[in-house]
Amino acid sequence: MELKFLERPFELKAVEDDGVFEGFGSVFGNVDSYKEVVAPGAFAESLAGWKAAGRLPPVLWQHRSGEPIGPYLEMEEQPLGLRVKGKLLVDDVQRAKEARALMKAKAVNGLSIGFVTREDSYDRVTGIRTLKKVDLWEVSVVTFPANPAAQISSVKSAIEGIQTLREAEDFLRDVGRLSHSQAAAFVSRFKSLSGQRDSDDELGELASAIKRNTSLLSQR
Repeated sequence: MELKFLERPFELKAVEDDGVFEGFGSVFGNVDSYKEVVAPGAFAESLAGWKAAGRLPPVLWQHRSGEPIGPYLEMEEQPLGLRVKGKLLVDDVQRAKEARALMKAKAVNGLSIGFVTREDSYDRVTGIRTLKKVDLWEVSVVTFPANPAAQISSVKSAIEGIQTLREAEDFLRDVGRLSHSQAAAFVSRFKSLSGQRDSDDELGELASAIKRNTSLLSQR
């Protein structure tokens, strides 16, 4: 199971003083830069499950599970895509107040869904993957497009560019959101196990190790 993110800008109709906002978390039929497209109906079963449980996915800040900034009041599939209406808890959560200010200033204007693919299809001719059914975990307010590394697909692309162990440490801090000591410990443990120093084989193995842990890092 791989938790993935699909990030896109959204048209912000308004952010009210009480923190209520609306937008589209996902747009159907839009082929993204990773050649993935969400099909109409992809969220139907997941939304039904959330509603049966008497709640909706949370509003998170930048995909950080430890930073919920409010609840979603409405979620529904429309012909265009997944429409959401949320409320930032600006009176009780400082980060929500900051998010409202940034959204009003249009410094932050993105929504990103965190999901697990349950059913998809792949067109070998076009190279396009169609997401037919997904489990929706959360919808985050995110910086877009200044923070594309928040996406799992972008994270994996960035990993391929790592050339040194120092760059691996920087990657783990900036993208994986580990502290300096945690990132250093991760790389140090890997070096002690591999017994190598910045060799191509070691860097390749380190990249693979980071990829295996990417889904966990992205949720920090």
